[in-house]
Amino acid sequence: MDIHEIWGRVKDILAPRLCVVCGNRLDFAEHSVCSHCLHELPYTCYHQNPYENPVARLFWKRMNIEKATSLFFFYPKAEYAQIIYDLKYHFQPDIGYDMGRFAAECMERHHFFDDIDAIIPVPLTKERIRERGYNQSEFIAEGISSVTGLPVWSACVERITFNESQTLLHREKRFDNVEHAFRIKDEFSVALHHYFSGNDSCNLHILLVDDVITTGATMISLASAVSHIENCKFSVFSLGFTRE
Repeated sequence: MDIHEIWGRVKDILAPRLCVVCGNRLDFAEHSVCSHCLHELPYTCYHQNPYENPVARLFWKRMNIEKATSLFFFYPKAEYAQIIYDLKYHFQPDIGYDMGRFAAECMERHHFFDDIDAIIPVPLTKERIRERGYNQSEFIAEGISSVTGLPVWSACVERITFNESQTLLHREKRFDNVEHAFRIKDEFSVALHHYFSGNDSCNLHILLVDDVITTGATMISLASAVSHIENCKFSVFSLGFTRE
């Protein structure tokens, strides 16, 4: 047992970590959600057929989509919805990292990441970052990166508008709310254009990451901003998927 593991066990004794779903004490090897609650999550298993499933269909004919999946079905009043609420609103960013890592370990066994080049988490406005203290999607992306080794390009796109939360909006309003909401930073666009230009066989494959997908409007708007780069295609991942 090395010093980091010893210190981890000491911290668990001094300040026990609790499962965000059931509130029971976590074992040393458990992170954010206990093994029992992880087992009980309503998994989509869409990563086993990532090219054709209800998440992927949201993006057909709307963006250059390759693969898409979400870890679990998200029902706002369910007990496990606390995973998302604590991640977004209760200053527990480690939940994003832990769940991103857990999801990546499941997906990697089915070769989901084999041809993906990089990860772009959905960005937040500067105002929302100041309010929340962090970008929850970035922590999910970092968890995925810790397993896959894929780079996280969190600084390449910025969110330039934020009208209101998507949560309470109807389907058609969600698309209007995030239209033209994102902008790829000029220096990043120029660098990638220079790297990939003149090589038609070199396609950039980006994984877009968010916490919850409902209509796909946010992902579609983000992909539209990044699509100014030539030869760019997308895959999509979120922790939760809300079926309307």
